[in-house]
Amino acid sequence: MTSTTAPRIAVFGSINMDLVAYVDAAPASGETVAGTGFAQVPGGKGANQAVAAARAGGDVVFLGAVGDDAFGTQLRTNLVDSGVEVSGLRTVPGPSGVAHIVVEGSGANSIIIVAGANAAMTGVGDADRRLLAGSAALLLQLELPMEGVVAAARAGREAGVPTVLTPAPARDLPDELVELVDLMVPNQHEAAAITGEADPRTALAALLRRVPEAIVTLGEDGSLYGRRGADPLHVPARTVRAVDTTAAGDTFCGAFAVARAEGRAPQDALRFASAASALSVQRRGASTSMPERSEIEGFVARG
Repeated sequence: MTSTTAPRIAVFGSINMDLVAYVDAAPASGETVAGTGFAQVPGGKGANQAVAAARAGGDVVFLGAVGDDAFGTQLRTNLVDSGVEVSGLRTVPGPSGVAHIVVEGSGANSIIIVAGANAAMTGVGDADRRLLAGSAALLLQLELPMEGVVAAARAGREAGVPTVLTPAPARDLPDELVELVDLMVPNQHEAAAITGEADPRTALAALLRRVPEAIVTLGEDGSLYGRRGADPLHVPARTVRAVDTTAAGDTFCGAFAVARAEGRAPQDALRFASAASALSVQRRGASTSMPERSEIEGFVARG
């Protein structure tokens, strides 16, 4: 049975302005290459997941920080225009976060992040706790200071809100954080870095010894879902031509969180999330590439 009302999704995460250069092939160290295009696009893993969840049908509140610069104003406006509640978005002195992204002709990308205002997110205040209350899920990533991520996860647990962690960028995960995570969603490279297991199925099994549920995303090979005490579930990816994979994982995570919060079974939620991700990689940019719910449902219906 799925919910008839939009589920409340809270996101505690990063927000950046993405400065995206498109090239046929990324330059090697010391090499200069000609670009084929440039775009300035709102991004950041936290903001990306918030926009993805809102477009997928969630009632989303974002907890984060922007600077008092022009980027900060633009980033706030983009969230509002995407239907995300921004009462938890602080403005702090100094520059907003930025990300320099190089996208190759194949759709593969490399990213350099400068934290800026995101570095201010070191804890959770009373206003944040009020915004978390009653949420169906709390989405976390690792582009904020670890102390802030842990504090948010603890606040989620105290409020009875299931916590979903995207462990990216990959880094050592303190036990204190892992113990507060209900669902972890790494890609296959992050899963290998966390567990030391290169095989995704073996990595999934290792993750499930630490968290109750996990999904390992596999790019064009789909995704693996696991829950303690149950057989793993593989859902293939939709076959599409990728032009930019920058926000594919964030789109997947935001859409999956909404689908699960609506009460969908894991397989149906994975199909919904996979469809959202497949639509996003066919478009350039991060938040600009994310599909609306009607598009996702139409794509799912077409098989």
